[in-house]
Amino acid sequence: MGLWTVGAVEIADQNSESKGTSDRKRGETAMGTEQDDAIVLRVTPWSETSCVVTLLTRQQGKRALVAKGARRPKSPFEAALDLLSLCHVVFIPKTGDALDILTEARLQRRFRAASRDLLRLYCGYYVAELLDRLTDIGDSHPELFDLAVATIEQLDTGTADVRSVVLRFELGVLRHTGHLPSLERCVECGVTWESSTDEGEQQGWYLFSAAGGGVYCTHCKDRARQSIRMGAAPYRALLAYSQPDWRRIDVDTFPDNSARVVRRVVRDTMRHLLDRPPRMEPYLQDLQRS
Repeated sequence: MGLWTVGAVEIADQNSESKGTSDRKRGETAMGTEQDDAIVLRVTPWSETSCVVTLLTRQQGKRALVAKGARRPKSPFEAALDLLSLCHVVFIPKTGDALDILTEARLQRRFRAASRDLLRLYCGYYVAELLDRLTDIGDSHPELFDLAVATIEQLDTGTADVRSVVLRFELGVLRHTGHLPSLERCVECGVTWESSTDEGEQQGWYLFSAAGGGVYCTHCKDRARQSIRMGAAPYRALLAYSQPDWRRIDVDTFPDNSARVVRRVVRDTMRHLLDRPPRMEPYLQDLQRS
């Protein structure tokens, strides 16, 4: 009887240990997944049935994931992986150069601007391009994510001036990624316009250089490379649309007589950062209209 008791105890212990190991494995799988809200930035084929999806998530930053089966006729992800869709995703993060594994994507909102206005559609694609090219894998930017969601929604619904919506986003993405040009002080000597006796500022014009990283005073103007001279109106527009609290920026109207110079300043800045023009730049010419 004692032998059988010992044997039973040993078997029970082994079963208990086996069950505990199995439970731990299940727990590790559950704990190993992440979930977040995400914007679809890019989708590229990976195999006959799968694709690689680039997402901007709110808490986990930009991620590159394999969506297995996404190219099948009856995909488990359906329309959730359309470009600029807002969705809630569940994925298994990987370390090193390995791609994350997307396990679930639930659609929250689709981008339908094409049915309303081609310019708004192109601006949406431009937003996706800047988010993809100016952010790094894994860097979290919750405020930038919220700005991008608001931008895509306003482009989609047509409830605001498209020039204002795009400019607010462009200057916002530059601010959140650390690339916003110096606008309130000379990039060379550091003098602020409030404390300066700069004759250009007093006469209502400013000298901007994307290569130099911002605005130059007249004393330092000879050091500015490939500069743009702009008046007070476009300068004030750049200041207003680059303020830290993007929610306070009025996007219902756009400042008069500012669009052409403002677009040139932003265009030169993006070209300098990206080392070449954005792919969507030729489709955004209508943003220059006053």
